[in-house]
Amino acid sequence: MFKEMYARGFVAKPELIASILSTCVKVGDFWLGREIHGLVVVNGLMEEESVFLSTALVDLYLRCQCHDSLMAFRVFERMGERNEVSWTAMISGCVANQNYDIALDCFRAMQSEGIKPNRVTLVAMLPFCTELGFLRSGKEIHGYAIRHGFDSDVCISSALMQMYCSCGESLHTIKLIFERSTTKDVVMWSSIISCFAKSEDAAEEAMKHFHQMQIEGFQPNNVTTLAVISACTGLRSVSHGRGIHGRIVKSGLVFDLFIGNSLLNMYAKCGCLTDSSKIFEEMSVRDNFSWSTIISAYGLHGYGKEALQLFLEMQERGEEPDSVTFLAVLSACNHVGLVEEGKNLFDKAARDNKIPLSVAHYACHIDLLGRAGEVERACEVVSTMPMKPSMNIWSSLVSACKLHERLEVAETLAHRLVKLEPENAANYALLSMVYAESSNWLGVEQVRNYMSVKGLRKSHGYSRVELQKQG
Repeated sequence: MFKEMYARGFVAKPELIASILSTCVKVGDFWLGREIHGLVVVNGLMEEESVFLSTALVDLYLRCQCHDSLMAFRVFERMGERNEVSWTAMISGCVANQNYDIALDCFRAMQSEGIKPNRVTLVAMLPFCTELGFLRSGKEIHGYAIRHGFDSDVCISSALMQMYCSCGESLHTIKLIFERSTTKDVVMWSSIISCFAKSEDAAEEAMKHFHQMQIEGFQPNNVTTLAVISACTGLRSVSHGRGIHGRIVKSGLVFDLFIGNSLLNMYAKCGCLTDSSKIFEEMSVRDNFSWSTIISAYGLHGYGKEALQLFLEMQERGEEPDSVTFLAVLSACNHVGLVEEGKNLFDKAARDNKIPLSVAHYACHIDLLGRAGEVERACEVVSTMPMKPSMNIWSSLVSACKLHERLEVAETLAHRLVKLEPENAANYALLSMVYAESSNWLGVEQVRNYMSVKGLRKSHGYSRVELQKQG
């Protein structure tokens, strides 16, 4: 209709053009937006100093991911008048493009020009604090919201809860924001449930809020469901998980990729391999997370060959494994002792150089070699790896040497561990055990005396058994 209007010789007002530019942003049609910008310049409409039109252009260039944010800055700098909407468009666009420093500068500059941020500005700034963990800046925004009466806004309250959760603030603070909110909607409920679900100690609290949400007449959406499944995973409660799974099916919620992956992960973490496999087979769309989770699940349950077969099947279907998937199949080989298969996979990945190998991949491969008694080869891998070996790698090597009675090598490595981490009591305990295996009781006594003088104590392990109520 807009094109036809111009074809018939009519010229749109700046406000109408601004709304059309907003439509271009919504549908992602950057090139049409740029053509309209050219039309605006040719017709001299920019000279009318329409703040709505200029703001719409700023928003267009920042949000269409055209890597032409410089044009947005040019339009913004040439604006004769800027209001809170203009500044907010600039700030939210910079945050969306991860230009956090510029966003913060704009936030400060708008206030120095005497323009007060509105609730939309605050909602735009809070994800920046969340992403970078800027708790102090987040608290300042919270204080500003309280002083100007924005703290009762649902969007701001939800964003504040997410910010505090990501920054590691106490759950008590998050709960206070929720309880003091006079208006609660499904977004607020989803936010509080998500915050509790991220802490294993508060997963039970997440389930309580989920039930309370429904009692108060709110129907969970996909975001709520993802948070609740995460809480079930944290609780390792398959009974709760199956209940949520049944609710998803009955309520007709969209069984999208994210929910499928969450259910797959939940069943795998709860020890239900059959259910995980069933979910995986029923998924119409899968991503690397789906494959990594099911491969890891088979490996942890002792089905290494099946995990390896899934990894090969993934590639046959044209899916390229990433570093997480590769670590999952390596771990599966390590867990069940598929030594040759694990070695071949690692050597092939190192040759092809398609998957970036991290310290975790090397640690898994070295542990596999060490358990198989190939201590010399494991030491060779350590000496040639392109990054600094982690403490876990050295500890794994020492344990392998001790297991296969290569005590001289174990003693050398244990001494190296002690030098690398002189304050870690576990390293001295490991050296003491190596001395004990070789009947070097004098060495054992010396290590214990040194630990006593330094005040080093090895922390004891403990087990926790949780009983679930029946019914």
